[in-house]
Amino acid sequence: MKVSELGEFGFIERIKKILESKVIGDDTAPIRVGDRTLLLTCDVLLQDKHFKLTYPPTAVGWKVISVNVSDLTASGGTPLYALVSLVLPDMEVEFMEEVYLGMKKACEFYRCEVVGGNVSKGERLCIDVFMLGETGRFVGRRGAKRGDGVFVSGTLGDSRAGLELLLMEKKNYEDFELRLIEKHLRPTARVDFSKHISKYANASMDISDGLSSDAQKLAKASGVKLSLFSERIPLSQELLTFCKKYRKDPLYYALSGGEDYELLFTHTPEKLNPFLSMVQIGVVEEGEGVYLDGSYLEPTGFDHFKVL
Repeated sequence: MKVSELGEFGFIERIKKILESKVIGDDTAPIRVGDRTLLLTCDVLLQDKHFKLTYPPTAVGWKVISVNVSDLTASGGTPLYALVSLVLPDMEVEFMEEVYLGMKKACEFYRCEVVGGNVSKGERLCIDVFMLGETGRFVGRRGAKRGDGVFVSGTLGDSRAGLELLLMEKKNYEDFELRLIEKHLRPTARVDFSKHISKYANASMDISDGLSSDAQKLAKASGVKLSLFSERIPLSQELLTFCKKYRKDPLYYALSGGEDYELLFTHTPEKLNPFLSMVQIGVVEEGEGVYLDGSYLEPTGFDHFKVL
């Protein structure tokens, strides 16, 4: 059997069974050390899969830190330290210096620090970050409760539109298109939600593979049904303008587009914070799976091994 036949998440389930781990399954691993709860996470960006060498190298550096901070934030945590490992082709040193400048700027923004790493030679650039954080209360995917509201932060689908615009390689972009491209190149982890998640959320994860897929992961981990409503899913004006211009369906981008790095979480509806950019898009019910406007929602988001 090939990995592609299982898919990325089926493969992870196989590994989890072999290791007999009760921790594997969330975006971060909570480790208790004395009276502190430390969070461990890692993520990798691979050339031509997650970025191209034509992208601004500082944006690549910013993104590789941000995607790890996003996982910590989704668990109610804050970042502390990072290790960066490289698979490095024989390329221009100046490019990598700019990548690390982007990492430095991201670390200054998120108040964390790169403290080491490793380098090995390879055919394509691969940047792997291991990050350590901490939290006062760990929140994973498994705690959603019947009667909870289902919430998301920000707007969804912008990154997918930005990627498509980048791949067009146009000579000139409109202002709204540049804002969408920026959303893809330089995502910002929702650190403004960390305390809210830690204090109130019953289940939480970031939206990196698309709402339709990530909602399925949360529902399965919690053993519940999520009922979502399409008219409540937040869409940016930039995405709506993009979809009108290129005759696309904005809901498809919100459900299937990955790398938004917004948050998906559940808690009681009355805990909605009007000072945070959050919207209730559904409710948690008894049952299983994810439903949109009463119909079963297929997971159509990103999977590394999906056969297209």
